[in-house]
Amino acid sequence: MTIVLIAAVLYLLSTGLLVQGLAAERPAPSRAWLWPAAAAGLLHAGYHLTVALRMGGGPDMHFFAALSLVGLGMAVLTAIVGARGRMAALGVLVFPMAAALLLAYHGYGHEPSRPLGWQLASHAWLALLAYATLSIAALLAIMLWLQERALRRRDFRPWLRALPPLADLESLLFRTIGTGFSLLTLTLVTGVLFVDDLLAQKLVHKTVLSVLSWVVFGILLIGRRRYGWRGGKAVHWTLTAMALLLLAFFGSQFVIELVLGHG
Repeated sequence: MTIVLIAAVLYLLSTGLLVQGLAAERPAPSRAWLWPAAAAGLLHAGYHLTVALRMGGGPDMHFFAALSLVGLGMAVLTAIVGARGRMAALGVLVFPMAAALLLAYHGYGHEPSRPLGWQLASHAWLALLAYATLSIAALLAIMLWLQERALRRRDFRPWLRALPPLADLESLLFRTIGTGFSLLTLTLVTGVLFVDDLLAQKLVHKTVLSVLSWVVFGILLIGRRRYGWRGGKAVHWTLTAMALLLLAFFGSQFVIELVLGHG
């Protein structure tokens, strides 16, 4: 419990430092937020490792554990991207989310998991990394939409000045989508290769929704390259694809584990 509380406090401390920088109408110049965020991430990862060793078997991939791992991935990606420039503002959303998901995992998780072979383990970790990356893309899309909306209304607020130029934000959005799309492609390929019986493992609906999300992201990337899609169209397609992906994994896992009571 101590590790979890310290990690949550460090996440919130990093958020507070970022908010302080935004309130001053500039990003935090000293990057003081980065050190508590990095320490929180290490403790977050260490807690999962500790639980896995204590429970035995493979890493916990149940509902709350998977959510917490995605939150960890988002926090790490945010720290990496934010340390390089003005995208640190993303941490105001991501770090409290990572703290909340870690606390939820501590309170409701810790289900024993059977050992996974390297094939299924690689599939699971690729899936979680893909979800984390594309979740960051969804947040970037929302930020892009808010920025465009504020600029159209000439509503120049401090948080708007803390963001990078619109073109840079849009470029980062599509780079993130491209990376997440590649990871999602590998996830689907490893699923086809390594998952034996989709029907017996109640994975048909998850696979269908994941493929639909992959198709939507693919259409968006093609539309960007061939037709120059941007702005509201890019936001709409990104959020639609992400909604399908969330339903594919966490929606189905919520029903199977928490509603139906199956592990």
